[in-house]
Amino acid sequence: MDRFIAMQVFVDVVDLGSLTAAASKLDISRAMATRYIASLEKSLGVRLLHRSSRSLGLTSAGNDILPYCRQVLALTDGMVSAVMDKNAEPHGLIRVASSISFGQSYLAEAMLRYLAQYPKTSVEMVLADRAVNLVEERIDLAIQVGKELEPGVIARLLTRCPSVVCAAPSYLGRRGTPLQPIDLIQHNCLNHTRLGKIWRFGPPSGASENPKFEEVSVSGNFAGNDTMVLLYAALAGEGIAHLPAFTTAAHIRSGALVQLLPSYSMPELGVYALYASRKHLAATTRTLVDFLIKDLR
Repeated sequence: MDRFIAMQVFVDVVDLGSLTAAASKLDISRAMATRYIASLEKSLGVRLLHRSSRSLGLTSAGNDILPYCRQVLALTDGMVSAVMDKNAEPHGLIRVASSISFGQSYLAEAMLRYLAQYPKTSVEMVLADRAVNLVEERIDLAIQVGKELEPGVIARLLTRCPSVVCAAPSYLGRRGTPLQPIDLIQHNCLNHTRLGKIWRFGPPSGASENPKFEEVSVSGNFAGNDTMVLLYAALAGEGIAHLPAFTTAAHIRSGALVQLLPSYSMPELGVYALYASRKHLAATTRTLVDFLIKDLR
């Protein structure tokens, strides 16, 4: 007899407490359930259940074997789900969370491209500059931009995002253009309060062997804890900003901002996809992660 079905019968008998209940769940007769148990006991060479007219319980061998049967069934269910999910067309609602700056600068337009590719899906974006609770807030996927992740987080790296130093042409026309990092101490720098006033620069391209990183202590008359606020101030010609490239790329292409010190390398931020569990990842979540990896390139 089918050993897999026999293990399913055995687990259901233990969980439900009777052969009759297990047989009813599996839509087989009680006699058939009994034969499956007997077949499994014969193949393993041990007695799994104590059976009497009034009670049913596990033997010592049955108690030892039960976890292995559960594991086999779980692995089989996972394999079937993985195949079904991979072949299934994504459909239904997916809730996506990100910071306000990343959502406004990139993710909103990316979600429209995803919807065009998968028209049976719908997206609800949750933008907040705080950590979200994936389970309690029913978030399918959260995008986090930063240097480090919290311990134990289930995450996948989507891409790495460089930082840029930039300013509006109007500001540079008034104050001049810094040619090396140390020149920034003479400028009005727009500072992010969470990142501190030390801006770190890697060595310029073509530097000699054993190049050193350079740290500059900047100052200015405007600071904020939100990337978009600093971006708007830079666009208004108020000073020099140090921002992630995803917020500035379009403005640099249009000429509204000028990238400064381009030969110096800047710290990179990781862009991560966070989800609650690796097991049974929904087709919508899986395809969205794959889509974002390609789209972010």
